[in-house]
Amino acid sequence: MLKFSLDALAREHLDRAATSSAGRSATTVHGGHEQALRQTLVALRAGTSLTEHDSPGEATLIVLRGRVRLNANEDAWEGRTGDFLAIPPARHSLDAIEDSVVLLTVVKG
Repeated sequence: MLKFSLDALAREHLDRAATSSAGRSATTVHGGHEQALRQTLVALRAGTSLTEHDSPGEATLIVLRGRVRLNANEDAWEGRTGDFLAIPPARHSLDAIEDSVVLLTVVKG
């Protein structure tokens, strides 16, 4: 069985994001590219983004810390600590309004 603190991991990756030229840091916490289910913790410094990209399949975000904006086409949804966002099956981007950490869950079809 695998057990660890998402809170501690979030702190660690926010520290890494602070020293990264891209302003972000990520790690897969469960699954991977070879499996259908993948969960990835992503830390973003305020003002940074995950630029527009294709939807990887069924996906959700849980905001563990901070505030983010999910953009798809002409729509945008804001998420704060504790919010759950279903990612639409369209090209989308994610902006960090504040220093933020999200848990991205993807199920490949």
